[in-house]
Amino acid sequence: MKSKSNENYQQILAAGYQLIAVKGFNYVGLSEILKVANVPKGSFYYYFKSKEHFGEELITDYFSEYLTSIDSLFNNDKMTGYERLMTYFQGWANTQSTPCNEKKCLVVKLGAEVSDLSEPMRIALEKGAAGVIAKISQCIQVGVKDGTIDPDIQDQMADSLYHLWLGASVVAKLQKNEAPLLSALSTSTLILSSKTNL
Repeated sequence: MKSKSNENYQQILAAGYQLIAVKGFNYVGLSEILKVANVPKGSFYYYFKSKEHFGEELITDYFSEYLTSIDSLFNNDKMTGYERLMTYFQGWANTQSTPCNEKKCLVVKLGAEVSDLSEPMRIALEKGAAGVIAKISQCIQVGVKDGTIDPDIQDQMADSLYHLWLGASVVAKLQKNEAPLLSALSTSTLILSSKTNL
């Protein structure tokens, strides 16, 4: 089995993040990726069957790292469940309110662009999003147990919050301002707060 720790593999992924975050998937060619990665063409096909397969791997790698970073926040037992979630959403607002680069906007950038064009990439995005929603749901339950999140919150609220933030990120890019993200932050506060936080 090909080792994913291989330097060329990582260089190709890093180049993909750098280019696709700015230009989008369809507007980046393999030659451009390989030039930025500074690897020969054969290295690309050693790891990826096609550009589509590369996109699928890029998304999988992105979510793997992203979910690990979420864990470091959501498992912080020095914070309440509510504090963990609001810190997460504040961080989302901060990163999405500035221009895209590297891994910041990958899901927002690729969600609409490739979902109708590549079923494997759509599935990778869907699976990654489901992982994030599951983490949010678990954190909501922590907050319900510690009394800082409204106990009437339903399980599907994690889906709704993720969709709220994804939509706010898209609109923020369209409007080129942070107002939709600040609105999402305010809405999240109202949805999640128990009476002890008001």
